[in-house]
Amino acid sequence: MQLGKNMLETTNPALKNHDAWREGVANCEDAQTSTIAGVVNKTGMLTSVAVAGGMSGIWLTQNYPGLAWPLGIVGFIATLVVYFMIIRNPARAKYTAWIYAAIQGAFLGVLTNALDTALANMGYAAMGGLALQAFVITLSVLVAMLALYYFRVLKPTKKFTATVSVLTLGIFITYMVSFVMSLFGAEMPFLSLGSAMQGGNTALIGIGINLLILGVASLWLIIDFGMIEQQVKSGAPKQMEWFCAFILMVTLVWIYLEAVKLCFRLAILFGNRR
Repeated sequence: MQLGKNMLETTNPALKNHDAWREGVANCEDAQTSTIAGVVNKTGMLTSVAVAGGMSGIWLTQNYPGLAWPLGIVGFIATLVVYFMIIRNPARAKYTAWIYAAIQGAFLGVLTNALDTALANMGYAAMGGLALQAFVITLSVLVAMLALYYFRVLKPTKKFTATVSVLTLGIFITYMVSFVMSLFGAEMPFLSLGSAMQGGNTALIGIGINLLILGVASLWLIIDFGMIEQQVKSGAPKQMEWFCAFILMVTLVWIYLEAVKLCFRLAILFGNRR
């Protein structure tokens, strides 16, 4: 089955690997074709696994604080391994997307709990906890972007895709520079979470940048929805529904991560001290 190259022009790295798509389709033996309902169901399954993984990560680090860093590092490495396994061959998503969702959920759970602990140590409290707040934001963004796409308010045109690609590349470069700076004990102004504790304009600018990055991450959903819709219309094998669900998980994880950081900043700036 041939897939149009225009269907693969997306900012989501999981969709940019043309060879992986061709190889994955060739390895699929399912006679049935993918459907939107199938993608939605499988995305829901993976999300449930990620939530369960997150709860497990939070429970482990709350009861065994010493495991926080080891679990975080192992989870990050394991996530990268599974991610590239799926990118290399999308047909593997049916068997490994579950692993990605569970590990990524646990990793985010550990990170979220660490930020919650940091807030508590500083005397701040996030109503309901950062995990709940970030999850609600992520779900709200997903529903909002789906509505905007469904009613064609936002369309994944070439210009739209190119703009999001440039913004995403800029964010990636900025994060890489920030990471290098952190190795030398320096922080990127406004970008690091430490700027939230400085208060005033510095904290407000940090929130603005966080919102901008969250917005760019959210726009990935519009592009992904378009690519998945075209993929389904092209008659892709049923097994590719797992890869489509994996694609959405990659984007949702980024949205959740930015949402957690935003909630952390807001808790410090506007939250009540204990």
